[in-house]
Amino acid sequence: MAEDEKILKDAKKLPWEDRLAHKNWKVRNEANVDLASVCDSITDPKDPRLRDFGHLFRKTVADSNAPVQEKALDALVAFLKAADADAGRYAKEVCDAIAAKCLTGRPKTVQKAQDALLLWVELEAVDVFLDTLEKAIKNKVAKAVVPAVDVMFLAISEFGSKIIPPKRILKMLPELFDHQDQNVRASAKGVTIELCRWIGKDPVKSILFEKMRDTMKKELEAELANVSGGAKPSRKIRSEQDKEPEAEASSDVIGNGPTEEPVADAPQEIDEYDLMDPVDILTPLEKSGFWEGVKKTKWLERKEAVAELTKLASTKKIAPGDFSEICRTLKKLITDVNLAVAVEAIQAIGNLARGLRTHFSASSRFMLPVLLEKLKEKKPTVAEALTQTLQAMYKAGCLNLVDIIEDVKTAVKNKVPLVRSLTLNWLTFCLETSNKALILKAHKEYVPLCMECLNDGTPDVRDASFSALAAIAKSVGMRPLEKSLEKLDDVRRKKLSEMIASSGGESASTSSVQSSVGGTATVNSEAPVVRKSAASMLSGKRPALSAPASKKAGTAKTGGSKKDAAVRNESSKSVEPPEDVEPAEMGLEEIENRLGSLVKTETISQLKSSVWKERLEATLSLKEEIEGLQELDKSVEILVRLLCAVPGWNDKNVQVQQQVIEIITYISSTAAKFPKKCVVLCITGASERVADIKTRASAMKCLTAFCEAVGPGFVFERLYKIMNGHKNPKVLSEGLLWMVSAVDDFGVSLLKLKDLIDFCKDVGLQSSTAATRNATIKLLGALHKFVGPDIKGFLNDVKPALISALDTEYEKNPFEGTVAPKRVVKTSVSTSTSGGGLDSLPREDISSKITPELLKGFESPDWKMRLESIEAVNKILEEANKRIQPTGTGELFGGLRGRLLDSNKNLVMQTLTTIGGVASAMGPTVEKASKGILSDVLKCLGDNKKHMRECTLAALDLWLGAVHLDKMIPYIIIALTDGKMGAEGRKDLFDWLTKQLAGLSDFVDAIHLLKPASTAMTDKSADVRKAAEGCISEIVRVSGQETLEKNIKNIQGPALALVLEKVRPGFVQEPFESSKATAGPVSKGVSKVSKSTSNGTLKQGNRSRALPTKGSRPDQITSVHDIAIQSQSLLNTKDSNKEDRERLVVRRIKFEELRPEQIQDLENDMMKYFREDLQKRLMSPDFKKQVDGLDILQKALPSLSKDIIEVLDILLRWFVLQLCKSNTTCLLKVLEVLPELFNTLKDEEYCLTEAEAAIFLPCLAEKLGHNIEKVREKMRELMKQIIQAYSVAKTYPYILEGLRSKNNRTRIECTDLIGYLLETCGTEISGLLKYLNMVASLTAERDGELRKAALNTMATGYKILGDDIWRYVGKLTDAQKSMLDDRFKWKVKEMEKRREGRPGDARAALRRSVRDNGPEVAEQSGDLSQTVPGPLFPRQNYGISEQIPERNPVPRTIAGVNGPADWNEALDIIMFGSPEQSVEGMKVVCHELAQASNDPEESAIDELVKDSDGLVSCLANKVAKTFDVSLMGASSRSCKYVLNTLMQTFQNKKLAHAVKEGTLESLITELLLWLLDERVPRMEDGSQLLKALNVLMLKILDNADRTSSFVVLISLLRPLDPSRWPSPGTAEVYAVRNQKFSDLVVKCLIKLTKLLQSTIYEVELDRLLQSIHVYLQELGMEEIRRRAGADDKPLRMVKTVLHELVKLRGAAIKGHLSLVPIDMRPQPIILAYIDLNLETLAAARMLTSTGPVGQNHWTDSTANTPSPPPNSADVQLKQELGAIFKKIGDKQTSTIGLYDLYHITKSYPKVDIFSQLQNASEAFRTYIRDGLAQVEKNAAAGRTPSSLPLSTPPPSSLALPSPDIPSLDVKPLMNPKSDSYTEEIRGSNINPGTLDAIRERMRTMQLATSGSLESVSKPLMPTNDNNIPVDEQNIPPSQMGEEAPHAHPHPHPQQVVLPMDEKALSGLQARMERLKGGSLEHM
Repeated sequence: MAEDEKILKDAKKLPWEDRLAHKNWKVRNEANVDLASVCDSITDPKDPRLRDFGHLFRKTVADSNAPVQEKALDALVAFLKAADADAGRYAKEVCDAIAAKCLTGRPKTVQKAQDALLLWVELEAVDVFLDTLEKAIKNKVAKAVVPAVDVMFLAISEFGSKIIPPKRILKMLPELFDHQDQNVRASAKGVTIELCRWIGKDPVKSILFEKMRDTMKKELEAELANVSGGAKPSRKIRSEQDKEPEAEASSDVIGNGPTEEPVADAPQEIDEYDLMDPVDILTPLEKSGFWEGVKKTKWLERKEAVAELTKLASTKKIAPGDFSEICRTLKKLITDVNLAVAVEAIQAIGNLARGLRTHFSASSRFMLPVLLEKLKEKKPTVAEALTQTLQAMYKAGCLNLVDIIEDVKTAVKNKVPLVRSLTLNWLTFCLETSNKALILKAHKEYVPLCMECLNDGTPDVRDASFSALAAIAKSVGMRPLEKSLEKLDDVRRKKLSEMIASSGGESASTSSVQSSVGGTATVNSEAPVVRKSAASMLSGKRPALSAPASKKAGTAKTGGSKKDAAVRNESSKSVEPPEDVEPAEMGLEEIENRLGSLVKTETISQLKSSVWKERLEATLSLKEEIEGLQELDKSVEILVRLLCAVPGWNDKNVQVQQQVIEIITYISSTAAKFPKKCVVLCITGASERVADIKTRASAMKCLTAFCEAVGPGFVFERLYKIMNGHKNPKVLSEGLLWMVSAVDDFGVSLLKLKDLIDFCKDVGLQSSTAATRNATIKLLGALHKFVGPDIKGFLNDVKPALISALDTEYEKNPFEGTVAPKRVVKTSVSTSTSGGGLDSLPREDISSKITPELLKGFESPDWKMRLESIEAVNKILEEANKRIQPTGTGELFGGLRGRLLDSNKNLVMQTLTTIGGVASAMGPTVEKASKGILSDVLKCLGDNKKHMRECTLAALDLWLGAVHLDKMIPYIIIALTDGKMGAEGRKDLFDWLTKQLAGLSDFVDAIHLLKPASTAMTDKSADVRKAAEGCISEIVRVSGQETLEKNIKNIQGPALALVLEKVRPGFVQEPFESSKATAGPVSKGVSKVSKSTSNGTLKQGNRSRALPTKGSRPDQITSVHDIAIQSQSLLNTKDSNKEDRERLVVRRIKFEELRPEQIQDLENDMMKYFREDLQKRLMSPDFKKQVDGLDILQKALPSLSKDIIEVLDILLRWFVLQLCKSNTTCLLKVLEVLPELFNTLKDEEYCLTEAEAAIFLPCLAEKLGHNIEKVREKMRELMKQIIQAYSVAKTYPYILEGLRSKNNRTRIECTDLIGYLLETCGTEISGLLKYLNMVASLTAERDGELRKAALNTMATGYKILGDDIWRYVGKLTDAQKSMLDDRFKWKVKEMEKRREGRPGDARAALRRSVRDNGPEVAEQSGDLSQTVPGPLFPRQNYGISEQIPERNPVPRTIAGVNGPADWNEALDIIMFGSPEQSVEGMKVVCHELAQASNDPEESAIDELVKDSDGLVSCLANKVAKTFDVSLMGASSRSCKYVLNTLMQTFQNKKLAHAVKEGTLESLITELLLWLLDERVPRMEDGSQLLKALNVLMLKILDNADRTSSFVVLISLLRPLDPSRWPSPGTAEVYAVRNQKFSDLVVKCLIKLTKLLQSTIYEVELDRLLQSIHVYLQELGMEEIRRRAGADDKPLRMVKTVLHELVKLRGAAIKGHLSLVPIDMRPQPIILAYIDLNLETLAAARMLTSTGPVGQNHWTDSTANTPSPPPNSADVQLKQELGAIFKKIGDKQTSTIGLYDLYHITKSYPKVDIFSQLQNASEAFRTYIRDGLAQVEKNAAAGRTPSSLPLSTPPPSSLALPSPDIPSLDVKPLMNPKSDSYTEEIRGSNINPGTLDAIRERMRTMQLATSGSLESVSKPLMPTNDNNIPVDEQNIPPSQMGEEAPHAHPHPHPQQVVLPMDEKALSGLQARMERLKGGSLEHM
C-alpha cells in the first residue's frame, strides 16, 4: 500500500501526458479523475488549459483497463462541457477511438461514450459524428452496432433534423435493415420512425421502402401508422445556448410549466427532393436510341422513343445538364400530327420539370407559348396532359407569375375560346399556389387582364376570370380590385363577391383545422425526459421507467451545462413517464427473496401446503399482517405476485379463493397507487371467479376496486380480450352484468364508447347464449341513460327482434343527461373525450367522402344536380350515424353557403335542413368549422314566405342543439340590425329568442341583445314592437340586476322605461333620455339616419305612451347625478392610444358614408373618452342637445387643447357624422366650432396627421356643394383655413377628388378652390399642373355654372403660366379651345386694365431671379415663399429672435413662428423636418457660415468645425429626401437650398477637412447617384440642379481631406448595391448604371491624381496604399488578368494612381506600407505592381533608383538592399539624399525635392547635408539654402507645396532633361514617353546649353501651357445630357487639364509656367556662366 501511495504521489508531479500513459493503471485512473475535476472547474471556454487537454483523449478513451476507460470518458465529458466549438479540431481522432474501443464495453461505459458523442454534436462537430457512425455501423460485432444506432437515434431525437442532416442518416439505414442481428434491425426501425416524426412519412417511405424486404416493409408500415409529426428539439447546440441565456433563466423560474417554443424551433417538413440523389438521364438516353427514334416516320416508333425519355425523367431528382436540344425536339413533337406522340412529349416535359425544377426554368419559358397554344385541342387526354404539365412546371418553380405575364396575355387573346378559358384556369392555379409577395408584385398586370376577360362572350372564359380574380383577392385582399370593381355591373360584382367570400371561408376553415392539428401534435410531442433507445420506438416497447432503465437514466450525464441538468431533473420529477403495464416473469423463489422479512416464513410455507385448512389459515394470517403494514405502497406489487403464485387463482377451495380475492381487494382499495401491472396479473383470475356463483360477489367487488384504482377504461379494455376468447360462456355473460354495474357507478366519461359498443354489437348480441344477449341488452340500456337516443344510430344493423328488445330497455333507462358518477377514480386518468354524455360517442371523419365531384355538383347549372349533391350530404350524415368530425368540412360549408342564395327556393329550404343536420351531427365544433355560415342562415329569415322562415327557425333549433346560445348571439345581433330583414323575420326571430330565453334561468350574455331589442321597440310594425317587448322582459329576467345596472346607459327610448320599471319599480324616466328613442344602429348609410328625426323630437303621442307620469322626485335624483358627472374632467385621455386607433383608419381620398359598425365604434370611443353628459348630448338624436354639447366643447377649447389633440380623430369622426345630416341649425353650429378648433390647433402648433386628414377632408370636400349658400360659404372658408394650416400638397388630392363628385355644386366649389390655390400658392405645388386637364375638361359640361368656374380657374392659370398653359390642358375639342381662347383674351384685357403686366411675366421674372441670383434674392422679393407649401403655419418673418419650447404633440421638426432660434435648433430642423421645413434651418446655417467666413480671426469657424461632420451628414441624408419629394411634383426649392448649404460648407477648407471619411463617402455617393439619375433633367430647373451638383462635387474634391477623398473614391470603384440607387430597375439596368457610376468615379480620381505632385504631402500615403491593396486583393489575380484584357477603367485608374505615387516618391514609397500585410503568403498584389513601376520608371530614367530595382525583400520597408552592411543606416541616408538632390535638379520635381530635404533636416538634425554637396557649384548650394529657408517659412505659415511656386527653376535643371507626367493609361507603364520639350530640343538640333535653346524652351513652355490659363472649370457631367463622355483615360497628359474639373479659377503652379521676359532670360544666361565650373554627375 505504501509503495502504491508513493507511486501515486510521485506521479502527480509528472506532466499530464506521462500520467495518462503511465504503466500503473491506478496512476492513469487518478490522472483521469484529476483531469475531470480540472475541467469541471473551468468556466471560460477560451481557457488556454482546454487547448492543452484536447489532444490527450485520443489515447485515454482507448485504455485497455475498463475502470480507467470509464474515468477517461468522465474526463472527456467534463472537457466537452467546458469547451466550445474550437474543440472540434480533436473530434475526429477522439470519436474514432470511442467508436472502436468504447461501444463494446460495460453498459455504463457505453452510455458515457454515447454522452460524449452527443456532446461532440453539441459542439457542432456533426460531420465528424456522422463519419464515425458510418464506420461504427460496419463493425462486425453486433453488440457494438446497437449502441451506435442508438446514439444516432438520440442525436436526431434531441437535436432535430436541422442539426443532424437526414440525408446522411437515410443513406446508412438500408445497410442496417439487412443486418443479421435482430436488435440492430429493431434499432434501425426505431431510427426510421424517429426520422418520420421530423421530416414526415412520405420522404422516408419513398427513399427507404424500395430498398427493403417485403416483410420489413409490412412491419414498418404497421409501426408508422401511429406516428405523428410535430417533433421539437429538446437540446440545442452550444452556440444557440449562448444566444439564449434569458430563455434558460426563465425556464428555471417556470419549472415544469408549459413553455412556448420559439417559432424558429418548430420542425418543418423537409422536401423529399432535397433528400434524393440526382440521377443522370442524359447518358442512358443517348444509349436508348432516342435521337434516332424521334426522327422515325412511324408514329409508334416516335412515341416509344419519347416514352423512354418520359420513363427516365420520372425519377424524382434529375442531375442538371444540357437539355436544350431535348427541349427543342420536344417542342417540335408537341405539334406532332399524331396526338399520342404529342401527349407523350407533353408528359415528358412535365416529368423533366418535376425532376429538374429550377434548372428547367429557361426551357420552360421556351416551351410555354407552344403548350398554351396546344390547349386548343379538345381531346381530353391532351387537355389533361397539358394541364398536369403546366401545373407541374409552375409548382416545381420553373416559372413564376412575372415570367408568364406576356405569354398569358397572348393566350387570353387567342381566337379559340378553349385556349382562353384553360389558360385562365391555369393562371388561377398559379395564383393559388404563389406566395403573397409575388402576387403583390404582379397583380397590376393580371387584374386588368381578368377584368377584360369578364366581357368575353364565352361563359367558361368569364367563369375562369372570376376564379382568377377571387384567387388574387384571397391572397392579397380586396384593395387591388377596388378600382376595377367600380367598373362592374351589380350582377358581376355580386358574383365576384360571393366567390371571394366562399374562397375566404374555405381557407379559414382549412387553417383552423391545421391549427388544431398542429396543437394536437404539440401536445403529443411532449415526452418525459428519459434515455430512450432506438428500439423503444417500436410498438410494445415504448420507453418505460422500469428498474434498470431508471437507474441508467439517473446515472447518465446529459450534455450542456450543469444548470440544464438541474432543470431536466426537476422536470423529470414533475412529468411522470408512461406506466409499464405488462408484468415481467418472476419465479416464486425470487418473490420470496424480495419479500424478505415482510411476510413470515411460516405463512409462506403454509400457503404452499396441500392441506386447504392450512392454506386458509395462512391467508387469514397474511391478511392480518398486510392490514398491519405501515408502508403498504412499497410492497403492493410483490404481495400481489405472492398471492397470484401461492395459493394462486386456481385454488380449488372456495374459502381460500374468497380470502385471496378479499386480500387483493383490500390492497387495491387501501394503497395510494395500485399499479396497472397488478391489475393485469389479477384480472384473468378475477373474471373467472365472477363466473362462479360462490365467489361472484367478491370478484365483482374486486373488479370495482380495480376500476377505482386505475380507471374503468383500462379494466374494460382488458376484459374485452379475456371475455371474447374464454371457453366458459358465463365468464362473458356475468362479466357483461358487472359492466352494467360499473357503467352505473362510474358513468361513461372514462370509457372508449366506440370500443364498448362494437364489443356489444360484435360479441354480446351475436352470442348464441340467451343470458349473454340479455346481459348485453342491459349494458346498452345503461349506456342509453348516459349518452341518449343517439346510441341507436350505432345499432341500426342489428336484428329487428333485438332492436325491439333494446327499445324496451331504453324505456327502462331514459336519457338523464350529464349525471355525476357514484364512484370516482383515485388517480388522474386521461379521458378519451372531453366529457361524458352525448359527446362521448365516437364521431366519423367524412373528409374522404367530400369529393370534388360532390362540391362541383353544388355549383351545377342544373337544379337537379344541385339537389342530388344536397341529398348526398344527408346520406353521408346517415352513414356516419349523424356523428361527424369537423375535419375537411370547410369546403362542404362553402358549397352549402352558396346554395343559401339559390334562385330555387325549394333548394334553399332543403339546404337549411341539411345545414341543421350537419350542425347537429358535428356538435360544438360546428361553430369554428362553419366560419360564419350562421349569418347567411339568419338572412333567410328576411324571406317573405312563411315556410322558408319556418325552415330557418328549424335549422336554428338544430344549431342550438349543437352549440350554446352565447355562441349564436353575435350573429343574431347582426341579423337584427340588418335593414334588409323584413318585419316578419324580425318578429319571428324575437319570438324564437323569447322562447329560448324562457328555458334559461341565468344567462348573462343576453344583455348584448338588449340594445337591438330596445331599437326594435321603435319599429313601425306593431308585431315587431310586441315581440321585442316580450324578448326584453326575458332578457331582463335572465341577465341579473348587476349586469343591467352596468349596461343601462346603452338603452334608449321606450325600452328604457320598460327596463327601469322592472329593475327599479316606480322609477320615472327623465325627459332627456326620452329623446333618444330613434338612436341606434342604421343600415342604409348615414345620410338616411336623420330622416325620421330631422326635427330632433318624437311625436308627443309616442312620448306619452313610453313614459309613466309620477312626481318630481326623480328629477332631484337626476340633478344630483348631473352634479357628480360635471365635477369630472370633460375629456378622459388617460388610457387613450391614438396611434392604435389611427392604424385602423383606411387612407381613402374618396368619401364613403359611415357604416353602422363605424357609428357604433364612434359611440363606443366617445363613451370611453368623453364625459358622460357631453357624450350623451353629442350622440343624442335631438339637435338641440347636440348644439348644447357643442357649446360645452366650444367653451372648453382653449383650456383643453392638449386633450382635444389626443382625441382629435374621434372628434373629427363625429363632425363627419354631423356634416352628413340634414339639420341646418346643428350644421351651422358645427361650422362655427370647426374654425375655432383649427385656430386652437394652430396656436398649439399641431399638424393634422395623415389619418386625421383621411377621416375629415374627404367628407368636407364632398359636402362643399351644400344646397344652402350660407353653409357653402362657411365650408369654403373652412377648407381655405385647412389648406393654410395643413399643407397644400397634401390637401390638393382631396380637392381633386371633389372634381369627380356627382354633385355639380361640389365640383364648382372644388374648381374654384383650385383657382384659389393657383392664385395664392403659385404653380409649384405638387402635381397641380399635371391635373389642369381635369379642370379644362369641365368646360364641356352641360351645367353653365360649372363651365364658368372651370373657365375662371383656367384664366387664373393663364395669368400665371401664360401661353405655357396650353401644354397642360390635354385633349380638347375645337369648341372647348375656342371658349378657353376667348376667356384668355378677356383675361389679358383685364390684366392690362389693372396694369398687372402680361400673362406669365411674373413666373418668368421669378425664374430669372432664381437662376441669376440664387434662391435668396427671390426669397427677399417675397415670391419664392409662395411657391412651395410651407410648414404648418405661415411664417411672418425669418428672424432668429426667440426660441420656442418643445411641445409633446408637436414633432421636433416644426420650428417656431419666427424660424429657428439658433444653430442647434437649425440642425434639429434640418435633421428631423420635412424637406420644406428644413429650408428654414438651412437659411440659419448659411447665415452662420457666411458670418463665420467673414471673421478675420477665424475664431467663429473654429467653433463651427466641431459640428461640421454632423451638419454634412445631416445634409447628405437630406439630399435624397429633397430630390425624392421634388420628383413627385413638388418645388425644387429645398433641393437648391441643400446644395447651396453644402457648397458654403465645403468652400471653407477647415470645415471641409473636419468631415469624416464615412460621411464623405455617403455624400459623394449620393451626389454622384443624382448626377446620373435620368429623372433629374426632367425636374423643375433640372439643368440648374445638374450644374449645382457638378460644381459642388468639384468643390468637395478641392477642399475635402485628400486622403479621405482618395480612399472613398477607390472604394466606390466597386459595384454599387442596387438598394442604393434612387429608382428601381432590372439587372441589366443596374449593370449599365454601375458602369456609368464607375466612369464618373474615375473622372474624380483623375482630377485628384493630376494634383498629386503638388498635394502629395497632404495625403497619408499609408492609408492610400492600404485602400489600393484592399481593392487589388478583393479582385484577385485571375480577375485582374481578365479585366486587363477587357480594358477595365476602374482597374486602370487604380494602377495609374499607384504609378503616380511611385513616380513621385520613388523607392521611398516602400516606407509607406505599414498598413499593408507584406508578410502574408502569397505576397500582396500591390508589391508586385510597385516593383514593376520602379523598374519601368528607372528604365525610362524618370526615377533615380536608390537601390536594386525590383527587389523582392519587403520585410523592412526602409531598407533597399537585400543584405545591408553594418552601417546600412548611413548608406540608406546617403542614397535617399542623392535621390532628393536629383529631384531638386529636375524642374518638374524641384519643389517636392526641397520639401523632402526639409523633412530630412527635421528628422536628422545632426546630419550635415551640405557635406554631400562638396562637388556641387556654389550657386546650386545657394539655391538649396534659399529654398530650404522658403520652405521653412511656408511650413510655419501652414502652407503646402502647392501654395508656393518657385519662379526660378533650379540651376541644374537647365542642363538636365526631365520627364513629363506619364499618361494615366496603364500601357505607358511599360513604354514611358519622354518629355515633349526635350524631344523638341533634340529635333531642332539646338544645343541645350545655349541661350537660344533656353529661349526656345521658354517659348515652347509658354505655348504648351497657354491652354491651362482658363479660369472656368468644366463640370464632371454635361448639364444637358446624362450620358457619360468618352473615356478620358486615353487622353494625353497635355490635355488632361482641359478635361478634368477644376474649382479654382487660377491654375496650379505645376500646371502653368508663366512667360519670362528678356530680363529674366539675361539673368538665366548669367547664372549659366557661373555654373560652368560645377556638375552634379558625380552624385
